[in-house]
Amino acid sequence: MKDNIGLAYRARKVVVGTDVTITAMRNGKVQLILLATDASHTTKKKVYDKAKTYQVEVIEELSSHDISYALGKDDIKVIGITDRGFSQLLMNQRRKWWYACQQETIS
Repeated sequence: MKDNIGLAYRARKVVVGTDVTITAMRNGKVQLILLATDASHTTKKKVYDKAKTYQVEVIEELSSHDISYALGKDDIKVIGITDRGFSQLLMNQRRKWWYACQQETIS
């Protein structure tokens, strides 16, 4: 998943930061939000509330270190994916990962 986040960023299909992501969401540009697991409670509440209002999916499975590393930046807690193709790719990767985890639990 991290490789594709970096690819989307290099393709300029990512907005970075809480306020920028929320503004882009209001303008209908964000297809998917990635929220760091270690983001503050306030940031999480703000993002989830706006995502619910604008009906945008949120993935909260990577740490800020993982997200920052994928982008080549420091201390990133929130990014928005603005491209439908990249957002679908990331959602599919998430589903495959979740399904694999469920299969391991059952075994």
